Amino acid sequence: MAAVDLFYSKVLDNELTRPFFETLDMESQIRKQIAFMAWALGGPDSYKGRDLRGAHADLVKNKGLTDVHFDAVVNSLEQALQELGVARDLIDEVLATVGSTRGAVLGTARP
Repeated sequence: MAAVDLFYSKVLDNELTRPFFETLDMESQIRKQIAFMAWALGGPDSYKGRDLRGAHADLVKNKGLTDVHFDAVVNSLEQALQELGVARDLIDEVLATVGSTRGAVLGTARP
């Protein structure tokens, strides 16, 4: 998926977000992100990946993942979708879906 590849290129180019991703197996991360985005946007009925809270807990606790980083990642996604010529209404839908995960990712939402 071109959007995910471009998105991660932007995330890795950003000094603020790079430290959270630079040690990951990016091929595996890209596959996970494609599966998650497909599910989150109405694709397959089930998502088999880790829950968002658990998947990001170490980053919050040990690397200081905060709203600032979440916003930077969302901004990278928006830029990637814009560069690919995705319609604004679809971009807004994607960003709303991603935005709804903030509490789980940052561990601030009730489980």
